[in-house]
Amino acid sequence: MMEGRMMNKNYDFSYTQDRELSWLKFNERVLREADKKNVPIFERLKFLEIFTNNLDEFFMVRVGSIHEMSLIHDNHRDIRSDLTPEEQLDEIAKHVRPLYELRDKIFAKVSRELADKKIKRCQIEELEKEEKKKLKTYYEAMILPVLSPIVIGKQHPFPHIPNKVLQIGLILKKKEKISFGIIGLPKDVERMIFLSGEGRRYVLLEDIILYFCDELFENYTVEEKAVLCITRSADINPDDEIYESTDDYRTHMKKIIKMRARLKPVRLEIEGNRHKEIKKYLSERLNISEQDIFKSQAPLDLKYVYKLTDKVSKEERKNGCYRPFVPALNRDFIPGVSVTKQILEEDKLLSFPFDSMDTFIELLKESAKDKETLSIKITIYRLARQARIVKYLCEAAENGKEVLVLMELRARFDEENNINYSEILEEAGCKVMYGMEDYKVHSKVCLITKKNSRGIYYITQIGTGNYNESTSKLYTDLSLMTASEEIGHDASVFFHNMATFNLQGTYEHLLVAPSSLQDGIIKRIEREKMKAESFQPCGIFMKMNSLTDRKIIDELSKASNAGVPIFLLIRGICCIRPGIPGKTENIRVESIVGRFLEHSRIYAFGVGDDTEIYISSADMMTRNTRRRVEVAAPIYDPRLKQRILKMIDVMKQDNIQAQVLLSNGEYTTKKKREDNMNSQIHFLNEAKRLAPKEKTQKQNLFYQVKGIFFGKKKLRKK
Repeated sequence: MMEGRMMNKNYDFSYTQDRELSWLKFNERVLREADKKNVPIFERLKFLEIFTNNLDEFFMVRVGSIHEMSLIHDNHRDIRSDLTPEEQLDEIAKHVRPLYELRDKIFAKVSRELADKKIKRCQIEELEKEEKKKLKTYYEAMILPVLSPIVIGKQHPFPHIPNKVLQIGLILKKKEKISFGIIGLPKDVERMIFLSGEGRRYVLLEDIILYFCDELFENYTVEEKAVLCITRSADINPDDEIYESTDDYRTHMKKIIKMRARLKPVRLEIEGNRHKEIKKYLSERLNISEQDIFKSQAPLDLKYVYKLTDKVSKEERKNGCYRPFVPALNRDFIPGVSVTKQILEEDKLLSFPFDSMDTFIELLKESAKDKETLSIKITIYRLARQARIVKYLCEAAENGKEVLVLMELRARFDEENNINYSEILEEAGCKVMYGMEDYKVHSKVCLITKKNSRGIYYITQIGTGNYNESTSKLYTDLSLMTASEEIGHDASVFFHNMATFNLQGTYEHLLVAPSSLQDGIIKRIEREKMKAESFQPCGIFMKMNSLTDRKIIDELSKASNAGVPIFLLIRGICCIRPGIPGKTENIRVESIVGRFLEHSRIYAFGVGDDTEIYISSADMMTRNTRRRVEVAAPIYDPRLKQRILKMIDVMKQDNIQAQVLLSNGEYTTKKKREDNMNSQIHFLNEAKRLAPKEKTQKQNLFYQVKGIFFGKKKLRKK
């Protein structure tokens, strides 16, 4: 252990904290949204599900990874918390248990409020005799035929229990002999079974099986029974040498996905309280420790809550859900006029979910048909299940355009979707690459190369979020579309480097990981530090999902010590603790958790008109800055810079959804004012207010006269 401590002797831990514990604080903030009276009742249910799903992925990915590290790296200590993997696992268990208790409390409260509205999950024991009889008839006709109960014994060894599939576990007794029975929940049976009568009353599938399953083991006495769920590690590295190599990377990834369901158990969840023997039996069989076993009073899987809203009346849905909205056409676009021509006129910035992604899709549609289009090159990390983007990429290839798609097959939990789309794209004639060895390609870049009588020209799109038409309505992201020759040239170099596996390429305008992003950000932090030391106006604003990169953290601390005012808007993990005298006293950290998932990354250095702004696909995490392919794009257009600066100002003013990180690692709410600000609602209303109407005859004539065939375009520098 001393050797491990020596490895971290050069780090100062007085202003940093553990990344996993910081993430749990974020998920707690998600959970507490479900306890807010001003959040509609069905949205509160959804926040409970989001919290639960987040926690599932946390155990599959992060806890799974730390378990592996605890077996392999005896002397490893985290460079932010100085904890060993074993110590991290202890702390995680200690912090997670109260979250289960809080979820139970909030779920019970929300359930009572729904019951007051005659929307109720019923316990079978509470039902009238006639209802129980009807339910049993349903069970025998629709559920019993598809059940596969097993009693563990010599003839039936302990089965593989799949990852995140609800099970009924039973302790069975026969002539003083104790056995274990297990029943998996069938996939193709409705999870909610609605009862007749007033209101919306329902019973969950697992409750029905749990109630009637004694009959399946008629030769036994049922001593205990409970709903349970096993979470397995999903932290698979496709490039590990322990996995058999293959020339077909797509086939290899299909095998990896199947392996995920069979990896080591890292958590056992049991619903209810009467499960002492079940817990003891499974902990031995699964080789899982007491600290990794969690009990819950709420259902272990809350995905059914999304379907619940479909079963209520229109009026109940209206009162119980957020008011629906349709993303607006961006304020800078004129309806009915070519998107391509308008981008050639001036840079455009889309802000999701407030602006519609349809504008970018229209750009692809136009480019697929445009005779001047030579090629479309794009990096893809995640796509919607039904992706129009793929449709127009295929159409472009079928129209004779060169289409290059750099498809990342290792996008966790989206691997299968990406594999399917890669096959569709290849069949249409697109060239498909599968990322870089040892480096995930997480960048969001689309380069459209065109040619007219004046020569080659580019349209480049660089964004902070995925080309996912579904999540673009739920996540806040920015998307720059520019005809800048210089940025287009850098993007062309980027795709050439990706095609030739060159990760150390040089770029004039873009910051690209792993070659120049981290150094480029540090250089700009240092520049603000030098300004402070010479008493010049200075400042740093950084918005991201997570901050864990130790080099960036230490540089921010140095800048703070020099007197640079630093504002960090970090949704999730934040490994720097602000307000530590002599270390981070000029750093303020806030987090916004609300209706939409904050996902945009904005890095701004300087003050006023001299501010240098980048938008990026990268968080300030070492995995992003050093072990992924990421891109940060500068905002040169003064008009767009001012727009982003105004957005930053609005987010800083948010005192409804924003919380402030204290020096002890806890979060606190901000003081209410007469002019209270909810930044997401502000942007939503602003997008509606500024959305263009149908183009006027005068505007139409302007574009007909002007023509807008620009070709090459110069930068609009500050």
